[in-house]
Amino acid sequence: MSISNNVQQRMSQGSWIRKMFEEGALLKKKYGNDNVFDLSIGNPIIEPPPEFQTELKRLANISERGMHRYMENAGYQETRASVASQLSKETGIKFTHDDIIMTSGAAGALNVILKTILNPNDEVIVFAPYFLEYENYINNHGGITKIVPTNGLFVPELDILDQSITRNTKAIIINSPNNPTGVVYSKDLVIKLTNLLKKKAAEYSQSIFLISDEAYRKIIYDGLVYPQVFHHYSESIVAYSHSKDLAVPGERIGYIALHPHCKHHDTLIEGFIFCNRVLGFVNAPAVMQHIVRNLQNTTVSITDYQKKRDFLFTNLSAMGYSLINPQGAFYIFPKTPGRDDVSFVKELQEYNILTVPGSGFGSPGYFRISYCVEDKTLEGSLKGFKTIASKYKMS
Repeated sequence: MSISNNVQQRMSQGSWIRKMFEEGALLKKKYGNDNVFDLSIGNPIIEPPPEFQTELKRLANISERGMHRYMENAGYQETRASVASQLSKETGIKFTHDDIIMTSGAAGALNVILKTILNPNDEVIVFAPYFLEYENYINNHGGITKIVPTNGLFVPELDILDQSITRNTKAIIINSPNNPTGVVYSKDLVIKLTNLLKKKAAEYSQSIFLISDEAYRKIIYDGLVYPQVFHHYSESIVAYSHSKDLAVPGERIGYIALHPHCKHHDTLIEGFIFCNRVLGFVNAPAVMQHIVRNLQNTTVSITDYQKKRDFLFTNLSAMGYSLINPQGAFYIFPKTPGRDDVSFVKELQEYNILTVPGSGFGSPGYFRISYCVEDKTLEGSLKGFKTIASKYKMS
């Protein structure tokens, strides 16, 4: 066989988002783009904020020597210092450039972190529903994924987590605001979770890292304040991306932030720098580092996303769908009328509606809708959603 058994196995398991993309391409070819309501991909249609365009034009019009050359693998010191300054303001904790590694998005950050910390068969705990690539990232570096359920509100069950942590547990990944549910973990939950990790780390006399995937940290609604993990646990590592807050997912720019008081701080930073290089990222894109340096306090319009959320939640609720109102990100995760979410998603395709089954996120019986799309796409999908709701007598 030309490819490894491991890759063959993981390819056969597939990616539901990739499958939906392929289905969407066929439907759009058959019916036309305007007649297909693609709610499957978290690919923002909102354009980057004006400040991004201004920075991009400014950089395009200067001829600074060496702008496109290699820099140190950790990234430009000036950019890391800018990130550290913003984190210091947000958390009240003193960060410096030595706590920051610039990466190729949050995906790059997570792979660098996992490559650095994992030995073969170390366990990494994730909470279902979870971002579907976590298992692949953990597998990339010899780890084992352990899935722990959440409750009906998609909040982690800490008593189950307590029983799930063993001597083999190296890290726990949390994702808040969550993809696919839009749930934001409360400060109270973060405190209880980190207290549990402190207890288990002491019990096993080992470090248990808390990896916080914060790709959607700045997309948060209803005046909520994001509860920082750094305040409560020194063995915290944040993976951040500007893909969503600046609407530039194709540019692949993000960072790792390590708690300044982490017990293994210097060794971990050295490991992150090394792994950023040997994984082939080498360094985060130079132009994007120059741009985000001056945009740490800039985001797309959160109001626009909240309006889309309100529109979709109000209409689906009125139709009888069972769903939790998202507090952040740009996804909504309704229940399907029965456990066979794959069949339900295929049924939606009969009305040219593309969504992703909850099975792809470790939670059968649900389906994910992405609402970072044009308003006309959301509006056009309502007829099909209503027809399905009537068929299953949801209301």
